[in-house]
Amino acid sequence: MSLAGGCCCGAVRYETSDQVFHQTICHCPTCRRACGAPHVAWFSVAHAEYRVTAGTPAQYRSSPDVTRTFCGACGTQLTDAHSGSPDQIDVTTCSLDNPEPLVPGDHTFTFYRLAWDHGDDGTPQYAHTRAEG
Repeated sequence: MSLAGGCCCGAVRYETSDQVFHQTICHCPTCRRACGAPHVAWFSVAHAEYRVTAGTPAQYRSSPDVTRTFCGACGTQLTDAHSGSPDQIDVTTCSLDNPEPLVPGDHTFTFYRLAWDHGDDGTPQYAHTRAEG
């Protein structure tokens, strides 16, 4: 089984394995700015299991160790790849055709949570990464 998704205008499409991990809601300032949202839902998959099936995403380096992809036509954020974890890629959950089944399991970078964002859903909360707590 695979998951499919793409950008808002349909210019970029992708497929990936349904073997997901690290389903999270990120509150870091870079994710917020990239998506124009108070927080962003992500899931991870093996990099080898992710493939673009239509179009060519644009990309940029949002920090020294992170490269993000997005649709150059409509701006939809698609992926986030960390150079320290080359075997995995993070995908924006809501770029999926059906994001409903991929329920986030935690919140990361809550140190940066906006004061008016009261989204405590009972899942684990990490001030930074899972490793840093």
